Amino acid sequence: MAEETLTITDNRTGRRYEVPIRNGAISATDLQKITSNGSGSGLLSYDPAFLNTASCRSAITFIDGERSILRYRGYPVEELAEHSSFLEVAYLLIHGEMPDPTQRQQWVDAITHHTLLHENIKKLIDGFHHDAHPMGILVGTVGALSTFYPDAKDIFKEESRRLQILRLIAKMPTLAAFAARHAVGMPYAYPDNDLSYAGNFLNMMWKATELKYEPNPVLERALDVLLILHADHEQNCSTNVMRAVGSAHADPFSATAAAAAALYGPLHGGANEQVLRMLGEIGSINRVPEYVKRVRSGELRLMGFGHRVYKNYDPRAQIIKKVADDVLAVTGRSPLLDIALELERVALADDYFIKHRLYPNVDFYSGIIYAAIGFPVEMFPVLFAIGRTPGWLAQWQEGLLDPEQKIARPRQVYTGPPERHLPGIRAAKAGAGTSAG
Repeated sequence: MAEETLTITDNRTGRRYEVPIRNGAISATDLQKITSNGSGSGLLSYDPAFLNTASCRSAITFIDGERSILRYRGYPVEELAEHSSFLEVAYLLIHGEMPDPTQRQQWVDAITHHTLLHENIKKLIDGFHHDAHPMGILVGTVGALSTFYPDAKDIFKEESRRLQILRLIAKMPTLAAFAARHAVGMPYAYPDNDLSYAGNFLNMMWKATELKYEPNPVLERALDVLLILHADHEQNCSTNVMRAVGSAHADPFSATAAAAAALYGPLHGGANEQVLRMLGEIGSINRVPEYVKRVRSGELRLMGFGHRVYKNYDPRAQIIKKVADDVLAVTGRSPLLDIALELERVALADDYFIKHRLYPNVDFYSGIIYAAIGFPVEMFPVLFAIGRTPGWLAQWQEGLLDPEQKIARPRQVYTGPPERHLPGIRAAKAGAGTSAG
């Protein structure tokens, strides 16, 4: 089969160039040979925010935003959310295949027995101010773990990578729960190895004086599904950071801290909090048409609608909508859900939103579920980070082992002034030029 190519004509010089097309992409470095004078580094591709630039090849997550498709390692996310557990999905992301029964048991046991934290990490958390944001605590403590496990720097030893991956997936819920309890002045609740991954997190969040915490199975399963839906999402902001920091051969704890810091931003991990605040601002079903009208006029933004990648319904949102019904059947009907459902109905029947292809995304219902379970809004990005950890680690490891990858170092288009000199130096140069004449 003939190689696919792109023919580029440089109208400045009349020269034509044949650029190979591989996997639907051209190599940006092939543009370097397009020059106006036959020398220099040639053209750059300018793409702020990476709107149409692939920075890596990846076999982890496939997204087709036009057809509302999301797959982990080829498996539709709908199947995984319905039939698998979060730890099975984590294994899939890291190893590339679903575990067999023996692998699954060994994987779950290994993670379960790495959930405890070094006692000095507790002292570190105690040092944060009483009203410190739990996401800030998470970022700081995840980074600090690298100093507790110096073997984490052995990133090219497979067994060391495996151990750090186990530690990070296991300890993220413990760090998150400890951060939440520190914020409200409650004593820390230690992990319970008899519980599932999601059940244990609920235990560490809510255990009070009872001898044994028994998580509600509906809430436990709902949290597990939400973690699955957040497990990976291709080259988003925090994953891009994870890969970039990893490209410098930083240990996975440091890279995860950096990724969590990116997720801390309100445009990334805080989006579902903004949805919750918007629904509270609307206040009642009767005010939905007025709010939509203000959105159409450009006065307001509709939070939880639209996505950089999905130009149709976010497949995760459809799953979460069903989970919301299950959760609220246990916790009680939320007026916010009624407002959300009416807002979705009105928006999806409106030509403006259809024309602009604005559909509900994963954040539209997830905040309602988290709030119904009892999580404060400050914990929303933390929950996101727990779910995203296996994806971050899979992407970090894939980038590390990819022979095409080097340390991340984007180019720039310089727009500053040309060469100039300080006044004294300029005068001296002018004087030297006069005397020489």
